Amino acid sequence: MSGRQALRIFAGPVARAHLEREGLRACDIRTIPAAAGGPKGLILGPLDRFIFGRWLAQSSQPVDLVGASIGAWRMATACLDDPAAALALLEDRYIHQHYEFKPGNKRPAPALVSERFGQSLQDFYGGRVQELLAHPRYRLHLMTSRGRHLLRREHALGTPIGYLGAFLSNAVHRKALGAWLERVVFSTPGADLPFLANDYRTCQLDLNEANFMAALQASCSIPFVLEAVHRIPGAPAGAYWDGGITDYHLHLDYAGASTATAAGLVLYPHFQQAVVPGWLDKSLRWRHRATRALDNMVLLAPDPEWVRGLPGGKLPDRSDFLHFGNDLPARVKAWQTATQASQQLAEEFEAWLDKPDMRRVQAL
Repeated sequence: MSGRQALRIFAGPVARAHLEREGLRACDIRTIPAAAGGPKGLILGPLDRFIFGRWLAQSSQPVDLVGASIGAWRMATACLDDPAAALALLEDRYIHQHYEFKPGNKRPAPALVSERFGQSLQDFYGGRVQELLAHPRYRLHLMTSRGRHLLRREHALGTPIGYLGAFLSNAVHRKALGAWLERVVFSTPGADLPFLANDYRTCQLDLNEANFMAALQASCSIPFVLEAVHRIPGAPAGAYWDGGITDYHLHLDYAGASTATAAGLVLYPHFQQAVVPGWLDKSLRWRHRATRALDNMVLLAPDPEWVRGLPGGKLPDRSDFLHFGNDLPARVKAWQTATQASQQLAEEFEAWLDKPDMRRVQAL
């Protein structure tokens, strides 16, 4: 490990009281969220491999895995046999993805990105969907955003106007965004939502082999970067986009969930302290504060000072696709350097679990 501490630990008041009494055990965890955020999620790879590959194996309780966008990809992968190996492969595939674009173009065409991405999901999960859906402990929840009214169908003119309306409505009140977009959660059959869904217009549907690929692609389909996904088997008609639009960092009411879920803790490996509710809330700083919904959450995040030591002084992000352009080797090198450094996050978390030091736990 480097000389600077990499990991910061935050806890809501209920979670902190638990840590002070009992420390943190694998059997305490009932829910694990995984945020949207594109390449930023790469920094969590070593933590994911430790948590799912070694630590949670010490327990036997059911755990709900909730993911949006890259978080949905991570949580679906954690449900595969030998999750550490599967997550390592996911990291490698994600780092090496490449969408070449012609000189003069700022980005590749959304149709091309969607086609390539859909094929990459088929290559990764083909023949293994039933394996992850039948996991004996993990209940998977993939977050998507279904367009309503003007956003019901993707359209060259209607979609930008619809998202402008969504942005303005959301700025007035988060619930007003529900006039434009609905939260649709695709879940392991029979699994209850591990959060209270009275905050926002919500629909829950069963995941199955017929709709898994489409639901996961929808959860990762960033507007104007990928095409929306239509005609998901068994789902209401409409255009389905990235789950991060409605639930960017999954600021959900975990504390108000059912007794079984609320009795345990939410463990959140995240790339920052703030749990931003929706994608359109990124600039609305007053919505970045923790609320009572997160009272039973333990959040793990990289220290901003440590992040400044990574390539470019930042986490990997989508701007790197434009910055490096078609220079795939340079981007791969930068991202691999960052992910290798992030092994320190996992090492520090493992050490803290062995000897919990409450001085390192800050208020969420």
